[in-house]
Amino acid sequence: MKIAIVINTSWNIYNFRMGLIKKLQEEGHEVVCIAPKDDYSGKLMQAGCSFVAVSIQNKGTNPVKDFLLMLKYLFIFFKLKPDYILQFTAKPNIYGTIAARILRIPTINNVSGLGTIFLHQNLVSKIAKSLYRFAFQFPKRVFFQNNDDLDLFVNNKLVSKNITDVLPGSGVNLSKYIPLDYQRNETFVFIFIARLLYDKGLVEYVEAIKILRKEHVDAKFQVLGFTDFESKLGVPKNLLDAWISEGYIDYLGHTSEVIPYINAADCIVLPSYREGTPKTLIEALALAKPIVTTNVPGCKETVIDGENGLLCAVKNAQDLADKMYSMFNKDNTELRRMGKNGRKMAEIKYDEKIVIKKYLDIIN
Repeated sequence: MKIAIVINTSWNIYNFRMGLIKKLQEEGHEVVCIAPKDDYSGKLMQAGCSFVAVSIQNKGTNPVKDFLLMLKYLFIFFKLKPDYILQFTAKPNIYGTIAARILRIPTINNVSGLGTIFLHQNLVSKIAKSLYRFAFQFPKRVFFQNNDDLDLFVNNKLVSKNITDVLPGSGVNLSKYIPLDYQRNETFVFIFIARLLYDKGLVEYVEAIKILRKEHVDAKFQVLGFTDFESKLGVPKNLLDAWISEGYIDYLGHTSEVIPYINAADCIVLPSYREGTPKTLIEALALAKPIVTTNVPGCKETVIDGENGLLCAVKNAQDLADKMYSMFNKDNTELRRMGKNGRKMAEIKYDEKIVIKKYLDIIN
């Protein structure tokens, strides 16, 4: 069969969906990736995928541009004639699904996170919910990454419960993410890995660092992730530059290969406001690293408090600082124990084989 994968960036496909793509190819399926062209589009073609470029305005709901996007999908799907379409992220989930329905092509959708439209109640969020309610009448299956997100969609009548299911995020390749023997750094290292957005809790992370600095905590505080200076939701460049110049954080830029950075840290911190299932945290679990994260949907599922990490209150820099301080003060034996517990959780709950099997069961 010909399987189309539709996402808002080629980077997303390459970093989060390659395990699924390789398995589809092994089963004899042809895979076509449909996404905006970026530095990772060529890597998808090198991996044996066909690639079709389509531009997407990820931010905002300009009705003209969104209607044109639906027409683009309609034209691409008509030309390609895929047997199944797998869609991820908001605009493919909505406009790709409508286009596929017109052509009677079955779709499998994945709500990998609610995005900012559900964190901020405004006109845009109302429009988005109406669009989801219409588009989600048609998929063969709609996957969610945690039960809270699923319940929110069902309770708001955005989707029928009988076509929904829950996946453990995008999963993690346990044969690639192999933990090292724990060695505490001479200077303890915390690392925040995420896009540099307010909703990821980056400001709270920096505020917590300021509190810990006043307590004379001798640790390194790192940040790794893409900037988004053009978005109102992104931390602006002048603020990031100020944090760097004032010595609060070490900004490491961005990467497609996080394993060396996670291995080099003592604790992974993600004080996000809400997630689907953060890839960063399940990668940390697989690499046996303790976690500090917020007690919110998507994040809380990755931590059993006190066993493989610590949970803190959302939007609360003081509580975050307290949990980071607690982690800093744990001895090597305790940190090693937490890491091992995290690895066990990854093996039981977040193996990408679980994700792949659910897709293949529907397609086959």
